Amino acid sequence: MTELRITRENARFQQWEALLANRSKRHRNREFLVQGVRPITRAVDEGWTVRALLRADGGSSTWADRLWADADGERVTLSPELHARLSGKDDGAELVAVVEMPEDGVERLAESSRPHGPVVVFDRPTSPGNIGTLARSADAFGASALVVTGHAADPYDPQSVRASTGSLFALTVLRVPGPGPVVEWAHAHGYRIIGTDEAGSALADVDLTGRVVLLVGNETHGLSAGWREACDDVVSIPMVGTASSLNAAVAGSVVLHEALRQRG
Repeated sequence: MTELRITRENARFQQWEALLANRSKRHRNREFLVQGVRPITRAVDEGWTVRALLRADGGSSTWADRLWADADGERVTLSPELHARLSGKDDGAELVAVVEMPEDGVERLAESSRPHGPVVVFDRPTSPGNIGTLARSADAFGASALVVTGHAADPYDPQSVRASTGSLFALTVLRVPGPGPVVEWAHAHGYRIIGTDEAGSALADVDLTGRVVLLVGNETHGLSAGWREACDDVVSIPMVGTASSLNAAVAGSVVLHEALRQRG
């Protein structure tokens, strides 16, 4: 465990700052930034590897002092101005964590701490905030994993991490290029694949118990053709009023709640 003090912008600081907006650098370095008390606490409590803790020179809270004292990774004190650029807060308060990004292999689905919960697949989402919102619902309603497929927003984008309010760290999170690896894994492990679409069967009429993969499509175009072909069933959410559709993360949340209801 090392301690470092940085008072002026240097290469190390620029590397961390790039993690805020540069997806390629996040995935090349396999690390991302986590801001805020609850997300950092959940990351630590759920056993994610914290490579570094960054705090501002000066005042600190009891919460920050405790994590700082217990940190296994590098501990870095920044000038308040530099820390504010990473924390998103003008006063540079609290901590920022540099967290290691896990591997993406589908074999990790079998390692979930919630092996009996649904696996949630978000197909080609364009909004990091929607990924984080769906992660929050997946956690709340007992899902075991969140899989992001296709050309999609990044689940490790700061917007996604913030929107999840720490729930991202309670799930097994994967990124997969397309349906193939997940479909193969689902068939090998006895999972049924349930899609969501306005033309599907009424949600309450479809069995969502047992081993299921729940699919949520792109915010504009819905599920890709590959995922549609893989579905064992497709459900729709009954609606009244003038709304023609729901936000993708909201629709996924409704389906997850129904799955929890059916499981008792």
